[in-house]
Amino acid sequence: MTAENGRKILLIDDDKFFLKVMSDTFTNAGFTVVTAEDGLLGVQAFAAETFDAVILDLVMPRMGGVSASLEITRLTEDPDPIIILLTSMFQGAPHEHPIPEMGAKVHIPKSTSPLDIVIIVEQLLERKRRGTSAA
Repeated sequence: MTAENGRKILLIDDDKFFLKVMSDTFTNAGFTVVTAEDGLLGVQAFAAETFDAVILDLVMPRMGGVSASLEITRLTEDPDPIIILLTSMFQGAPHEHPIPEMGAKVHIPKSTSPLDIVIIVEQLLERKRRGTSAA
């Protein structure tokens, strides 16, 4: 099933509760959501479907967020994919790097509210649609 606006997101996190909360929030915002519970399953999901954005946790079993984001970047045909790395390792504000760091340009603390994460993704998608970049 695809959302009316056609936006599709891949959420990768080993925390089932966090994955459910994020999935519900994105679904309520009109996104089609696919979830994976570790980096390896996330890479497999990415290889099988097309996504507008990928959000993944930094620390996961089997394949961590850095390795998964690097593999997703290798697999995509998009020259500037929207890949967001979530981490509980820092508590600062969400930030964007001009070039990917640890496989992702955008890093967001896990303490950020799910609705704020949706807003950030919507802004990134709109900026990409317009062909502009903040970096």
